[in-house]
Amino acid sequence: MRLSYSLLAAAATFALYGAGATGTDHVLSAAITTAQPAGGTLFKNPVALQLYSFRESFKANGVPKTLARVKAIGFTHVEMAGTYGMSREAFKAELDKAGLTPVSMHADIKVLSGDATQVLSDARFFGVKYVGNAWFPHEGAFDQAEATAAVDAFNKAGKAAAAAGLTFFYHPHGYEFAPGPANGTLFDMILAKTDPKTVFFELDIFWAHHGGANPVALLEAHPQRFVLTHLKDMKRGTRKDHTGHAPDDSSVALGAGEVDVKGVVEAAARGTGVQWHIIEEESPTPDTNVPAGLAYLKSLTGGPRG
Repeated sequence: MRLSYSLLAAAATFALYGAGATGTDHVLSAAITTAQPAGGTLFKNPVALQLYSFRESFKANGVPKTLARVKAIGFTHVEMAGTYGMSREAFKAELDKAGLTPVSMHADIKVLSGDATQVLSDARFFGVKYVGNAWFPHEGAFDQAEATAAVDAFNKAGKAAAAAGLTFFYHPHGYEFAPGPANGTLFDMILAKTDPKTVFFELDIFWAHHGGANPVALLEAHPQRFVLTHLKDMKRGTRKDHTGHAPDDSSVALGAGEVDVKGVVEAAARGTGVQWHIIEEESPTPDTNVPAGLAYLKSLTGGPRG
């Protein structure tokens, strides 16, 4: 998720938690159950859709039609981070009507590491298992001081989530892979200094690649710290840096770009803690790219079937 999405997340979270509202405008994910054909071991996990992919549809067509479209593509589960302006009761009713079940959600880290009572209540209301954050707020370049602050916030959020019977995760956004101490990256520092029993990660393979990391190597090096992925491919030749920003059209259908999507799925199946793969499209053409990406995954051995 790029910064504009993160700003939307912050605004939405303020609307829900700062202003006392019961709904927020943010991101969701949906998932289809996968089958394991004889001899097929590539897909251990179900595959999900990040509903932010259809953000323009939510604006133009509304919640019921957009959720129905997601279900028609073949998805059945959602990762929540908001309710698109509805109360949580109304939004859950629409999810139920569409046949979409929440499994996780995103929220503002300031809320998760502070008074998390309401957000954890919402998580339990929707029945999710995972609750996390996709952007640690910072000014300018993300540096070691901010990484230290992130460690503290993540440990607090992880402890609070665990006490509520939930699992906290952080979604690195690329800037965390800038150089850090001991010839490592800032992400290495964050991972080493957070509690492995309560702090987990959602690996966005686009943003890891954008920040100069190898998402396959990350899964192989830390197999039990990643519980979710965002499957997202990158247009060939896209400029890489540690800003956490890229043009929307640099997001392309899975299998059409330069990220090793197949390698990630294979690595995740080899004894990792990954529970869900989540397709995310930041392009302006999700109606084309999401089905194409799903078709690519289906073309792989043991791929998902609706």
